[in-house]
Amino acid sequence: MKTFWSFSKKYTFLIVVSILLMLLELVSEIFQPFMMSKIIDDGIVGHNLNDVVLWGALLIGSSIFMFAVGIVSSFYSSYVSQYIGYDVRKKLFETIQGFTFSVFSKFSEASLMTRMTNDVVQIQNMVFMGTRIALKAPLLVIGNLIMAFIINPYLALFLVVSLPFIFGFLSYALKKNFKLFKIVQQKLDQLNRSIQQSLIGIRLIRVFVRSNYENEKFEQDSHALKEKTISTLRLAELTTPVVMLIINLAILFVIFVGHRAIFISGNASIGEVVAIINYAMRISGALSMLSWIVMAVSRVAASIERVDEVLNATDQYEDVYSFDNKQINGDIRFEQVSFQYEGSQTQTLANISFHVKQGEMIALMGATGSGKTSILQLIPLLHKHNEGKILLDHALIDSYNLPTIRQAIGYVPQDILLFTGTIADNIRWGKKDATLEEVIEAAKMAQIHETIMTFPDAYDTLIGQKGVNLSGGQKQRMSIARALVRKPSILLLDDCTSALDVQTENALLAQIRALSCTVILVTQKMSSTLIADRIIILDEGSIIADGSHEQLLQESELYKRIYASQDYARRSGQWTVQLENVTP
Repeated sequence: MKTFWSFSKKYTFLIVVSILLMLLELVSEIFQPFMMSKIIDDGIVGHNLNDVVLWGALLIGSSIFMFAVGIVSSFYSSYVSQYIGYDVRKKLFETIQGFTFSVFSKFSEASLMTRMTNDVVQIQNMVFMGTRIALKAPLLVIGNLIMAFIINPYLALFLVVSLPFIFGFLSYALKKNFKLFKIVQQKLDQLNRSIQQSLIGIRLIRVFVRSNYENEKFEQDSHALKEKTISTLRLAELTTPVVMLIINLAILFVIFVGHRAIFISGNASIGEVVAIINYAMRISGALSMLSWIVMAVSRVAASIERVDEVLNATDQYEDVYSFDNKQINGDIRFEQVSFQYEGSQTQTLANISFHVKQGEMIALMGATGSGKTSILQLIPLLHKHNEGKILLDHALIDSYNLPTIRQAIGYVPQDILLFTGTIADNIRWGKKDATLEEVIEAAKMAQIHETIMTFPDAYDTLIGQKGVNLSGGQKQRMSIARALVRKPSILLLDDCTSALDVQTENALLAQIRALSCTVILVTQKMSSTLIADRIIILDEGSIIADGSHEQLLQESELYKRIYASQDYARRSGQWTVQLENVTP
């Protein structure tokens, strides 16, 4: 909750103005039944037309004043609620952008989307209600009770007796609803996750004829959300009838006692009884609002807690958008580095040590799960190592400003992701201010330029969602061009040539080899490793061999087997093409 209040500080003045206007509206509303009693007792019963005109004019004037003040107060409340919602969404997005992968993995994508949309909307609604209704409702109850006691303490006493029962029930409903609405939001996360996965995999679902299965799965998740929402709202909707029942019983007692007080004991006037009943009706309306607010507060409390979980998630970086402009050359050293994914019982990397000199190109090989991708992800601090040291240009990597490190890195992941937009925009995504000439140069190096020029609109060709209108090899080369346009000091390539034919791969790696940057290449293809200065072989998180191609052929039995299994390419001369185009 503290996190939420921090967003409200910058709007303190507007909130205070809105509340003051609401209080003026409240005062006018509280005095209206008193004016009615004066019209009845002094004007109608007392046969004094002047009093009827005077108090009637005040009553009409107060109503107009309430209307005008209420509109202005609502405007400021809406303004503040929308801007706080904007600030919360922005902060959530920035925080998520700063997560390490280990923290990001704690939240599903669907859950984060729900928190940034539905939960933020709940907070916005509560901010508006807080300045307009949530604060006004209890003050209306208190103010009307005070005025009722001023007019006739005896009759007002019957209203006070009912309040402990009402507030006790509302307190119970608040606690119960908080737990239930939290479960509802979790069910909504689950439904959103089901929708997201179905939409992303729609083509695969069609190919495997799994539409019926996905429909049934969606129906189950939707049904679970419906049932939990119904059970939650059942208690929430019960609060208003219960409150109305109690307060209406109190009003009946007031009417009964008021009748006796007027005609038997003479302890009350007709105007006083009318005023007390009017105050009772207003208290009834305020309590009805309060019961609705209890439901809303229960829901927003669950939403605030979910937002706080993201904003207060540990191990996030606070300086995502600041740079110190330190030049990074690309010398990388791992010293006894160990790494274990959060929640895992086994180490992914154990005592890894190697040195990559500036401008050197190394290839990482090994079986699936040997730790190759993990090494790459430790360098841009997508994950943080548990033990040992990672040095960048002879300084601890943790001593650098995070964006400075990432700005110096060109990273091509295994899972290629392209964005909806033009081809030029997708390549320029690696460097937002890149000129068209720089984009074309990067595309040529990535061996995708000629393909792009065959498209109807060349670099202005629109790419569908996730690059659906491109082949696997085209998407890989587009992703490589996106990394190259940065002119990085360090280039990390994670098995990103798997969909390329040998000739295209040869030309691409020859261009990369000629760059004056440090290159770490994860690959399973021998045709890719021959161009590297050194080859590191990993097995179950440990380095089992490190050396040049010739050294490993002499020293590593595993490398010999890999080489022999792909020997057909060597005999066909395809590797030779690759090496002929390389400038050492």
